Amino acid sequence: MSLDLTKVAAQVGSMVARLKASGEERRKRLQTALDIIQDKSIDLDLLKKKIDSSKTTWLVAGLTDGLDPHYSPPPLPPEFAVLATDGSHIDVDRHRSTRCYLINIGAVVLGYGANPQASLDSFPALYFGDEELVIAPDGAKGREQPIEGVLLGIKRAVDECHRLAELARELPRDSSSLALVDGSLILWGLAGQTYPDFVTEALLTKGFLRHLEEIRKLNAERRLALASYISFPRSTDVVNALRVALCPHDPADCDRYCPNKARDCDAVAGVQDRELFANILDEGERSALFTSQSSIVQKHYGGHWVYFFYLRVDGEIARVEIPQWVAQDETLLNLTHGLVLDQCRRGQGYPVALSEAHEQAVVTGADRETFWQLVESLLVGEHLPTPTSAKSFSKRTRWV
Repeated sequence: MSLDLTKVAAQVGSMVARLKASGEERRKRLQTALDIIQDKSIDLDLLKKKIDSSKTTWLVAGLTDGLDPHYSPPPLPPEFAVLATDGSHIDVDRHRSTRCYLINIGAVVLGYGANPQASLDSFPALYFGDEELVIAPDGAKGREQPIEGVLLGIKRAVDECHRLAELARELPRDSSSLALVDGSLILWGLAGQTYPDFVTEALLTKGFLRHLEEIRKLNAERRLALASYISFPRSTDVVNALRVALCPHDPADCDRYCPNKARDCDAVAGVQDRELFANILDEGERSALFTSQSSIVQKHYGGHWVYFFYLRVDGEIARVEIPQWVAQDETLLNLTHGLVLDQCRRGQGYPVALSEAHEQAVVTGADRETFWQLVESLLVGEHLPTPTSAKSFSKRTRWV
């Protein structure tokens, strides 16, 4: 039986009414945030020190060149390329006949200039061996972590970055290029979970960060920037920096001073960064640079420390994340700003290279079912057992 929307309509109406009632309060908080970020009397050096020493219950952006500077888009180079990867996967299904998973990486290279060209391809990879289904510590049995669910999503991000590094190695010398991935450069799945250290080492240190380092080294012979693009972000890192500015305590310490009472900083609570910069940035402009203070970045990223800025494109505010080596190189930073903006304008507000990479990578529900039918038909052809759970059989069988 499908969802009975008549039973949900009243609840949706209540939700809309509550949102409408809270609208005026949200506008007041947004205006307070705007007043603070544009307050020229704030001592930025003191605020930086206060942010660094504070203990908050929320993630606060680090400051590099202020709070409200905004920068116009730089000119584009006459010849350039944009690389992008995206991925989809088929997860391990414990109700099926065999344990395996599939990762499909879409890869795109778009060349612009006197001789425009495009390369679009996909790279499906099936993982099925015992050593491919788990992450295990060296020389220790019984502590294996199965690669499924959250870990499979992280594994896919590593494979996307690996493919991006392979594409980048094929770029001609003295070229200007941007390598793009969708989503965050921060592997949040590892930050929010209590995985053993060997899992973080395998996926992050020996995986994702190693591929970032490969891309960085390619700058010895070419201009190659790297960035990730987050559409319609929900982050509040910069607003949280304003909360620290509002706090009467120095350093701020939420658990010590305000464990169970109203706080001065609640005057901007609930405001998102994109709402803030929608009132500051003009079309094509980027914000100041900020740094992520995520614990996983602080502990593991080193020279690939994640910086970010906000970019206004066709009325939307996007978040663009870049590694430290891009942020601290003015040429690569300007290249990132200009080419991300150009890609969005070519792609109706979203980077066209990422959109095409997604199209190459997408795995539909029908694809998943066809994949499992192929697996099971080949097992049958080899006279191998194809056990499935009663639950799986029930879902695929019509009942009278």
